[in-house]
Amino acid sequence: MSSLSRELVFLILQFLDEEKFKDTVHKLEQESGFFFNLRYFEEMVTNGEWDEVEKYLSGFTKVDDNRYSMKIFFEIRKQKYLEALDKRDRTKAVEILVKDLKVFSAFNEELFKEITHLLTLENFRENEQLSKYGDTKSARGIMLAELKKLIEANPLFRDKLQFPTLKNSRLRTLINQSLNWQHQLCKNPRPNPDIKTLFVDHSCGQPNGARAPSPVTNPLMSAVPKAGGFPPLGAHGPFQPTPAALPTSLAGWMANPTPVPHPVASAGPIGLTAPNNAAAILKRPRTPPTNNPALDYQSADSEHVLKRSRPFAMPDEVNNLPVTILPVPYAGQTHGQSSYSLDDLPKTVVMTLSQGSAVKSMDFHPVQQILLLVGTNIGDIMVWEVGSGEKIAHKAFKAWDLSACSMPLQASLANDYTVSVNRVVWSPDGALFGVAYSKHIVHIYSYHGGDDLRDRLEIEAHAGSVNDLAFSYPNKQLSVVTCGEDRVIKVWDAASGAKQHTFEGHEAPVFSICPHHKENIQFIFSTATDGKIKAWLYDNMGSRVDYNAPGQSSTTMQYSADGTRLFSCGTNKEGESFLVEWNESEGAVKRTYFGLGKRSVGVVQFDTTKNRFLAAGDEFSVKFWDMDNLNLLTSTPADGGLPPSPCIRFNKEGTLLAVSTDDNGVKILANSDGVRFLRTVENRSFDASRVAPAAIVKAPSVGPFGSNNATIGTTIGDRAAPVTAIVGTNNDARTLADIKPRITDESAEKSRIWKLTEINEPSQCRSLRLPDSLTAMRVSRLIYTNSGVAILALASNAVHKLWKWQRNDRNVTGKATTSVAPQLWLPSSGILMTNDISDTNPEDAVPCFALSKNDSYVMSASGGKISLFNMMTFKTMTTFMPPPPAATFLAFHPQDNNIIAIGMDDSSIQIYNVRVDEVKTKLKGHQKRITGLAFSHTLNVLVSSGADSQLCVWSTDGWEKQASKFLQIPNGRAASPLAETRVQFHLDQIHLLAVHETQIAIFEAPKLECLKQWVPREASGPITHATYSCDSQSIYVSFEDGSVGVLTASTLRLRCRISPAAYLPPNPSLRVFPLVIAAHPSDPNQFALGLTDGGVQIVEPLESEGKWGTSPPAENGAGPSTTSGVTGSEPPQR
Repeated sequence: MSSLSRELVFLILQFLDEEKFKDTVHKLEQESGFFFNLRYFEEMVTNGEWDEVEKYLSGFTKVDDNRYSMKIFFEIRKQKYLEALDKRDRTKAVEILVKDLKVFSAFNEELFKEITHLLTLENFRENEQLSKYGDTKSARGIMLAELKKLIEANPLFRDKLQFPTLKNSRLRTLINQSLNWQHQLCKNPRPNPDIKTLFVDHSCGQPNGARAPSPVTNPLMSAVPKAGGFPPLGAHGPFQPTPAALPTSLAGWMANPTPVPHPVASAGPIGLTAPNNAAAILKRPRTPPTNNPALDYQSADSEHVLKRSRPFAMPDEVNNLPVTILPVPYAGQTHGQSSYSLDDLPKTVVMTLSQGSAVKSMDFHPVQQILLLVGTNIGDIMVWEVGSGEKIAHKAFKAWDLSACSMPLQASLANDYTVSVNRVVWSPDGALFGVAYSKHIVHIYSYHGGDDLRDRLEIEAHAGSVNDLAFSYPNKQLSVVTCGEDRVIKVWDAASGAKQHTFEGHEAPVFSICPHHKENIQFIFSTATDGKIKAWLYDNMGSRVDYNAPGQSSTTMQYSADGTRLFSCGTNKEGESFLVEWNESEGAVKRTYFGLGKRSVGVVQFDTTKNRFLAAGDEFSVKFWDMDNLNLLTSTPADGGLPPSPCIRFNKEGTLLAVSTDDNGVKILANSDGVRFLRTVENRSFDASRVAPAAIVKAPSVGPFGSNNATIGTTIGDRAAPVTAIVGTNNDARTLADIKPRITDESAEKSRIWKLTEINEPSQCRSLRLPDSLTAMRVSRLIYTNSGVAILALASNAVHKLWKWQRNDRNVTGKATTSVAPQLWLPSSGILMTNDISDTNPEDAVPCFALSKNDSYVMSASGGKISLFNMMTFKTMTTFMPPPPAATFLAFHPQDNNIIAIGMDDSSIQIYNVRVDEVKTKLKGHQKRITGLAFSHTLNVLVSSGADSQLCVWSTDGWEKQASKFLQIPNGRAASPLAETRVQFHLDQIHLLAVHETQIAIFEAPKLECLKQWVPREASGPITHATYSCDSQSIYVSFEDGSVGVLTASTLRLRCRISPAAYLPPNPSLRVFPLVIAAHPSDPNQFALGLTDGGVQIVEPLESEGKWGTSPPAENGAGPSTTSGVTGSEPPQR
C-alpha cells in the first residue's frame, strides 16, 4: 500500500471516530494494522473480553512472532485460566488449558506442567508464586501494566502506538477544499450554492446574475443546514475574541524522540475524546493573513454535508474544533482593540507602598484586583490594598511544625533562621495562595477577606531552595506544582498536601515552571539554570521535550492570557537577556524581541497583558513591547528609584502594574482606566475622623465594608476603626435618633455609629431598565455572561433575550453598566432563541439554562426538550432529552464540559455525557423536583437542592451520596408546596449559600453543617431569589414586595435595603417585583433584576458612595461568628 493510501486510512479512522462508529473504527484498526489503540485494548482487558482482545491483537502480531508477542498472549491466556479456576469452573479451565495454553508447552514444558498442576488444588493461591493473587479486578490491573510494557518494547508495535498529528476533521477539510475548487471552476458560480451530493462533481446551474464570493471567506459547505447531531463548538463565541489552540501535537518540540513510543502515545482514542498523542498539547493555529479577518477556509465545517444524525459531543471550552464559518477577530483584537495607543499601558505612578524589605515576588488577586500579594527577601508576606495604600495582612516566616521537618532543614534553620520568598501566587479563584521559600518549604494559605489569612498546608517540598510554585488542575482537582534546587518538579494535592507526581530528568536546579492545558491535556513546562527546557505530562513517564533556552539562560515561560501564545524571558550567566515568542508547532523560537540589556543584573522578570503587550523589568526601568512587533515599544523609569532588574506584575485587566523599587518598596503604575478605578476606590473609603458625629447621626453614609468584607474599596481604616454596637434589650438595632451613642474607645473621632442604609429614592442609586422591543413576559432566569459584557434573560414564554454593551468613550471597558444603555441583540437573520415547549404550557414549566464558560453557547429548557443555542447566530444547534421527565435545572461540570448535571421534575438528577450521548448515572435522593445544582471543584462534589427543601451532597468521583439535610423552616412560617431551594458555592468552594423563600442559610460542605440562618421580616414577603456577589463578600436578596436586601456574607447581617421606589417607576395598578437576581461577574456592587413585568433592571450604588452601606457591628461582641445554628433574623426597623 502506498504511503498516501496509508494516510487515507488514518483520515478514515479519524472520520469514523468523530462520527462515533466505534466498532467500525476498531475493526479498521485491526484489519489495517496501522494503529494499535491502547485505550481500547485497556478497556477490553479490564472488562475481561478475552476473545475480542486476541482478535484485536491478531491484526498486529501472532503468538510466535517474537518473544514479546509470545509473552503477551501467554499472560492473557494465563489470566483467563486463573479466572476460570477462581470461579470453580474446572470444565472451562481444562478447555483453556488444552486450546490456549498447550501451545506454550513446546517452549517451556515445565511451566506448562506447573500450570496444569493448579487444577488439582482447591485454591490455586496455595501455589507459592500465586499466593499474592488478589481479586479479579486487581489481577487484571497488574497484568495490564505488564502488557503495556511488553507492547511498548515489541518492535512490531513500534510505529503503531501514536496516531498521526492531524487537525480535526481533516478528511472533511480536504473535501471542502475540493468543493471550493470545483465551485471556482463553475462558469456561472452562484453566491450560495446548494451542494446536495458528493457522488458527482459540483456544478452550479444556470446563471442567476450573481457571482460567488471567494471561497476563502465563504465556505460552501456551511450553507447546508445540519440534519441533526451536535455540531462541534469552537471557542468562537460572540464574546471570546480569539480562537483557542487547535488540538495538535507536541511532536515538533521533540528533539530526540525515543525509539520506543511512550505508553501515553495511546492513552486515548482518536478524535473527540482525549487526544492520544504523547503530548498532544502545544500547537496553535498559525497567524492568519492580516488582510483576511476570517479563519482560513480549510478550517470550515464541512461536516454539514458529511454528518448524519448521530450521538453528539461537546468539546472542552479550550478546544477549537475547525467548524467556525464566521469571520472572527484574531489574536485578541476585538472591534475595540484593533488599534491601540501607548495610553493603554500603565505608566503613571499613582502610589508607592513601603515594604520594608526587598521585594522578590508579587501577584495581584484574580478577582479583587486591588489586592496585591508581596513576598520579600526576609520571608515576609503581605497583602496590600492598593486603593488605599494600606497593608491589610502580614505574615513573617515561621516553620509551623518544626518537629515534623527533616533533620537537614532543622539544622539549616537552627544555624540561620532567615529565609527568602522566591515566589508568591494566588490560586485561580483567589481562595488560596502559595509561598515558595528558599529553604525546603512551601506554605499554602487560605484567604477569607480582610486580614483573615489562615494556615492551610506546610509542605517540605524540596531539598534546598524551592525556586517556583504554581497552581494547576490535573485530574479535575486543584494541585500545587513546585520545583527546586534538587533538580526535581513535584505535584501536590492542594487540599491534603499529598504528593501526586515527581518529575526527574533535569541535570541542574529547576528554575521555573509553567503549567498549562490545551484540550483535555494538562502539562508542565520546566526550565533549569543550565538553560534546558523540558515538558511533562502528569503520568510519571519522563520529559517529552529537551530544548535549549536562548543563550542557555535561566528562563521563565508564560502564556498570553488567552492561552494561545507562548513567551519566555531569561538571562544567562554573562548577563545577556532574551525575550522571545515560541512557535509551538515546531518547538522553535518564532521571534526574538529587541531592547533588553546585554549586562543585566540577576534574571530579568517579565509579564504579559491584554493578549497584546509584554513588559520586562530591565536597566532600572520597565520596558514594553507589542507582541507582534520585535522592536521596543516604549519604556518608563517610573519616576526613578528602580533597581537594575525590578520585579513586575500586571493585574488581570492590565490597568495596574506593580514594580519593585530599590528602597524596599513597590510602585503602582496605572493607565487612565486604572487611575479612574483607583479614584473610585478612594471615593468609597470612609474616614470617620473627617465627619462630625452629628453629621453621622443625621445621615447614614453608604460607606465601606466591614472587616470581613475587605474587597474592592476596603481600607485599613475601615477595619481598624472601633465600632460601637447599638443593641437594645430586645436585641434590635434602634434608630440613632432614639439612642445616645456609647463610645467605648478614647479615640472618639474614629468611632462611628452604624445604621441600616435605606435606599428609597431614585436619586440614591444608579439604575437602568434595559431597552426591550420584544414581547414582555415575566423573566424566569437571568445571568451575566462570564465576560461581563452582556446579560442573558429567559422569559416565561421560552424566549431568550440578550443585551450587549459596546466599548466606546463612555464605556471604555465595554462591560455592563448603568451609565450606558446596551443593545437588545438580534442576529441578522432575526431569529429568536426559543426553547422547545412540546405540549407543555410554558407558564407552568420550570425554565432553566446554563451558559458555557466562554459564552459561546447556552443550554436551556422550558418544560420541553433541552436546546443548545449558538450565542452568536441564535441558531438551535441541537435538542435532546424530550420529556417526561422535564429538565428543571442544568449545570456544567467545572472541569469537563462534556458532563452535564440535569435536575429533573421527577426528583432525579441525570449525569449526562454529551460526548457519547448517554446518561452515565441517575442520582436519587430527593422527593420533589430538583431546583438547584452546584459543583465544588475543590471538594469534588455536586450539591443538589429540591422543592422538598432538602440538600444532598454527591461525590463527583463515584456519584455516591455523601450527606443530606433538610432546611429548618422557621417557626410560624409556612413554605409553599413547591418552593424552590437554590444553592451556590462561595468563592472558597466550601461554604454553600442555600436560598429558600423563608430564609437564607450558609452551610459548610461536604457535611452540610448549618453555620448561619437569616430569616427576613414577614412584611417583606417571601424571598424570591438571592445570589453571592462576584467576590462572595455580599449576598443580594430579592423579595416579593419588590425590595432588595444586601447582606454581609460572613455574618448574614442586613446592611442595606433598596425599596422598589428606588428603581421602579410608580404604577399603583401594577404589582411588579423581581423573580430573579444576578450578580455582575467582576463588579461586586452591581446586580441585575429580572422582573414580573418582563423588564430587566441593572442597579448600582452612587459613584460617590461606591458600595451598598456599611457592615453592621459585631453583635454583643460575638463578631462574625460561624456558630452552628445561629439565627440572624432581621430586626424590626423603626
